[in-house]
Amino acid sequence: MDLRDYIRVLRRHLVVVIAATLIGLSAGTLAALLTPQRYEASTQLMVAVDTGDSATSWEMNQANSYAQQVVESYRRVVTSSLVLQPVVDDVGLDFTTQQLASKVDVGVATRGVILTVTVTDANPGQAARIANAIGDSFSTVITDRVEQRDGAAYSIRIVPLQTATVPTTPAAPNVPMYIALGTLLGLGAGIGIALLRGTLDRRIRRIEDVDKAIGPVLGGIALDPKAAARPLIMANAPRDPRAEAYRSLRTNVRFLFPIDETGVFVVTSAGPAEGKSTTAANLAIALGEAGYRVALVDADLRKPRVAGLLGIEGAIGLTDVLIGRVAVNDVIQRWGRGTFFALPAGTVPPNPAELLGSDAMRTLIDDLKAAFDVVIIDAPPVLPVTDAAVLSRLTTGVILVVAADVTSGDHLAAAADRITAADGRVLGAVVTMLPIRGADKTAYGTYGYGALAKS
Repeated sequence: MDLRDYIRVLRRHLVVVIAATLIGLSAGTLAALLTPQRYEASTQLMVAVDTGDSATSWEMNQANSYAQQVVESYRRVVTSSLVLQPVVDDVGLDFTTQQLASKVDVGVATRGVILTVTVTDANPGQAARIANAIGDSFSTVITDRVEQRDGAAYSIRIVPLQTATVPTTPAAPNVPMYIALGTLLGLGAGIGIALLRGTLDRRIRRIEDVDKAIGPVLGGIALDPKAAARPLIMANAPRDPRAEAYRSLRTNVRFLFPIDETGVFVVTSAGPAEGKSTTAANLAIALGEAGYRVALVDADLRKPRVAGLLGIEGAIGLTDVLIGRVAVNDVIQRWGRGTFFALPAGTVPPNPAELLGSDAMRTLIDDLKAAFDVVIIDAPPVLPVTDAAVLSRLTTGVILVVAADVTSGDHLAAAADRITAADGRVLGAVVTMLPIRGADKTAYGTYGYGALAKS
């Protein structure tokens, strides 16, 4: 997949991406609203060294070096019970020194002598009182108990640089950050889901997908929401873009057989409901419109549709010819005023594959070749039954109908392999139901609206 493929996948799954983003935004907002507010108050304390008026420069440097060394130890002293217990008693807190220590954070600058004590609490006033009380208690503990050394050349004392004030805005939750983080996570999840679905989706969506699976594409027919109401677009709306697409298909099919020979084509699909019968009928009409003598044979002896599409009598047809009940001339019917004839399926037999692979079927195809320029055989789908594969050995080749966004690439390749295994030839594919809007509009809609060569 290249960049355009990724963009196409994201556009195709835009609803998923938007939904996931909105869910992430909602989750971030909800988390921000449900998170209890916390306030922070800080006090700064400096570790100062008193060396006396008679101290030399060397002694002062030693004292400063000592102060820097003990700061890290003092950092741990701040959260000790020695410092915090007086705070609990003086402020009147209803929790232990361990619980208070979890609310206190002590920071110190690199090679510095300044301690920053930060207290977090749900009550802003109490956070400031606790921070200042810790500063006072810590100063007392260091001066009176930790640094009591008789005869020392210098002494340590704690100097408050900044007292804690009552905070006016909460330090947490950070509502904009929560919302932004939730939105980004939702967007990322939506993009991930879209790309995963696009990767796992094996349906045919592009012309290139058909090329990779079976070979050349002979034509493309755009999606028409009203196709069920007017399946024979060549007759019902001859100027419709879909009719032009069938004329383009006619031109490409004409190059599949020599001018002085009859082309016999099996039109089938990998699975049901992909538009094979409609394609076969419209292609036959398009060929007849160009002056070719065309015979359309409904060889789908399981679910015949040609008679219904063309509006002709279908009670007697191919089956009756193959078992010798009637002659083909007695049941083949002219459609319209041109040179297009149709042979309906007739009675549905219990053994379709045997009939279609019989010598009688071979003889019938030879007779039709002698009388017509083009013979189109509408056969059942390849994967469910073997009928189309059996017929492929008796014909010029097979035209596979592929429904965009329906046919799986794996199924299409399997259908082509089955035909090849039966000594048949796959001549190409016709892609139906090509989208005319949405993410794949450029790739499919334009193609379906007559981008192929026209006769």
